Amino acid sequence: MTRAQSSYLDHFEMRERPFSLAPDPAFLFWSLEHRGALAILEYGLDTRAPITLLSGEIGAGKTTLLHYFIDGLREDITTGLISNARPGVNDILRRVCAALEVELPPGTAPDDSAAQFAALQSFLLAEHRAGRRVLVIIDEAQNLNRDALEDLRMLTNINAGRDEVLQLLLSGQPELREMVRRPDLAQFAQRVAASYHLPRLDLVGVGGYIAERLRKAGATPSIFSRQAAELVHQATGGTPRLVNQLCDLALTYAYAQGAHQVVRATVKQVLDDGVFFSLHQPTDPG
Repeated sequence: MTRAQSSYLDHFEMRERPFSLAPDPAFLFWSLEHRGALAILEYGLDTRAPITLLSGEIGAGKTTLLHYFIDGLREDITTGLISNARPGVNDILRRVCAALEVELPPGTAPDDSAAQFAALQSFLLAEHRAGRRVLVIIDEAQNLNRDALEDLRMLTNINAGRDEVLQLLLSGQPELREMVRRPDLAQFAQRVAASYHLPRLDLVGVGGYIAERLRKAGATPSIFSRQAAELVHQATGGTPRLVNQLCDLALTYAYAQGAHQVVRATVKQVLDDGVFFSLHQPTDPG
């Protein structure tokens, strides 16, 4: 935390930074879309969907939602999390083994996919016999290539009688959905039983998001004026991560100016000074 950020906490009487960039389930804003996304994740889990997809733009809040979902899982669910998927058919099997803490036979080569698959199969069947379900969550899944997705699909074919012994939850950017819809991945797509796309926040959503995060940090929501929140929406397009960046800078500017409210002029000054960088083009740069 910088000296300015530490000081603005005292200045605005906050317990903690309301707009930290680190994913924090305690600060999750429950828009209708976020509630819908959580409902689909829970539906996929409860119905034993082989594959559940969660997609959204960069910074839309997918990772924060995933952490909230993971925190609420029952103890009888063995969970493996791959937080930064990388391309590679062999790599994904190795990383699933690592996420589930599956021990490979001594001397197993890093590219020995057959040995990795066999070890995973034995582990999954053992968990099923112990009355436990297994869920593997893969974040940034848009980075996976076709072969990696096919290997994952093969894992979902492992069963004990009529019971499937593995569920997958894949989260990624919009291109993940586009990739899964390709004709050569038709078999994978047929295993997707639940999916949800998390959109950016609209104008009302951004206002509610800012107010909620301020409340959770112990501050008064009126610190941001309505006009300031409108300009934040225009400048960020409603992407939560960008909202956090811009609001944090605006609070720093207001503190430096000795102001006790962030108004539209405060946000505009941040934008005019060029300290906030975004590829999003505001609809009202003036």
